[in-house]
Amino acid sequence: MAKLTIDDLDLKGKHVLMRVDFNVPLDEHQHITDDLRIRAALPSIRKVITEGGRAILCSHLGRPKGERKTSLSLKPVAEHLSQLLGKEVLFANDCIGPEVEALKASLKDGDVLLLENLRFHKGETANDPEFARELAKGCDVYVNDAFGTAHRAHASTEGVTHYFDQCAAGYLMLKELKYLGEALENPRRPFVAILGGAKISGKIDVIQNLLGKTDALLIGGGMIFTFFKAHGWEIGKSLLEADRLEMAKEILKAARESRTELLLPVDVVVADKFEAGANTRVVGVHEIPADEIGVDIGPKTISQFEGKLADAQTVVWNGPMGVFEIPEFARGTEAIARYLAEITRKGATTIVGGGDSAAAVKQLGLEDQLSHVSTGGGASLEFLEGKTLPGVAALTDK
Repeated sequence: MAKLTIDDLDLKGKHVLMRVDFNVPLDEHQHITDDLRIRAALPSIRKVITEGGRAILCSHLGRPKGERKTSLSLKPVAEHLSQLLGKEVLFANDCIGPEVEALKASLKDGDVLLLENLRFHKGETANDPEFARELAKGCDVYVNDAFGTAHRAHASTEGVTHYFDQCAAGYLMLKELKYLGEALENPRRPFVAILGGAKISGKIDVIQNLLGKTDALLIGGGMIFTFFKAHGWEIGKSLLEADRLEMAKEILKAARESRTELLLPVDVVVADKFEAGANTRVVGVHEIPADEIGVDIGPKTISQFEGKLADAQTVVWNGPMGVFEIPEFARGTEAIARYLAEITRKGATTIVGGGDSAAAVKQLGLEDQLSHVSTGGGASLEFLEGKTLPGVAALTDK
């Protein structure tokens, strides 16, 4: 890691502005239904306060689009964080302004202050320099521990860094970059990537970046049907991106010319309708009926994929194998998740790249049985595409 880290900072007596990712799901009663992202930030917060720093935390929640919305206040998060830390977390009713500055100034060593939702101000997503300057006021050093927003050049991730001499990565940021970075730069081989999800358009850049880097690329999810169509096969009522057919043909050609083996499913689960309780059956990929819809990978494909994963030493998984939100269409995703847990126990490094695949792993209670489950769907995707993340690039070089 060629950037400053939280371990490089002298924190004693310092006002530390820390960007965290507390974008957590809330129910209608403002109760947090999943606190994974809050817990993921605890090591960095504890580091600041145990070393006598004054932690000033900032985050967004949801998409208020520059308006103050009570339903998207971070107040419930402050209360929950107090319980997790076992100490009072102060809460500011805004993230900039004279009252917030006074609160910052009143902090003592070891105190924690959470600022109100950054996105209540349009200046956050617009990366407005004046908003960033206000946010930085009264703070000495900056720590970014919000990997989930590192792919966005916002005021709290990029703009604010112009007002500090020292901008460092927190522990969660370091962990994310370590796992994803090592997978792409220096993987233990065989290196296998599993890509799913609905659309090729969302994964084109990842596929192109991983061709030649991985030993095998296993493709599932809704995007397989555009590949099938590119072969000229019947896909029934399955999801098709007609405008991506040429792209699919180009990917298949590029795969043949690269060292990466690209595996498409050999059988699929089809349903008579796209809803729970639908009648389902398994068919070969050349036998999809014109009036049915493909919803998951089939058992032969699961076995074939497991065969490729059996001796893998590094695995990156991004995107479910089927429509995992519907139980009847979730077997492929479930099987892959369970098999990854199995090879992790045998010593493989398994990385789940956020988003829907992370949600599936969590739903199955397997997140602790894999090497790393990313907290950032979009950020991990862009990292796998080989893109530079603005929130990381903006940190101070060592």
